[in-house]
Amino acid sequence: MLLTGELGAGKTTFVRGVAQGTGSKAHVASPTFQLLRIYPGRLQLAHVDLYRVEKSSELRDLGLDELATDGAVVVEWGERLDVEGAAEIEIEHLGGDRRLIRTKRDLSH
Repeated sequence: MLLTGELGAGKTTFVRGVAQGTGSKAHVASPTFQLLRIYPGRLQLAHVDLYRVEKSSELRDLGLDELATDGAVVVEWGERLDVEGAAEIEIEHLGGDRRLIRTKRDLSH
């Protein structure tokens, strides 16, 4: 799942909800300085943040393909990654605690 939206739109908060849905009791924090956090649950959740990634070569060592076979992968700043068939979720901040969430999935592949 690729998440997009401006800084502060609520991407990490969205991931907290996904983690709860997987049964994880872990504290979900933005992995901005780590790139990747793994949360155990009924389904393993890999939380990736590409905000600080400048080159696609930095992603090779993350093993995103393997993580996807082990559970769910949610990527913040997902517009920086091209994954065929991935669900895309755009979060738009509307002010206060209001958000507009748009979903898109390219099923043409």
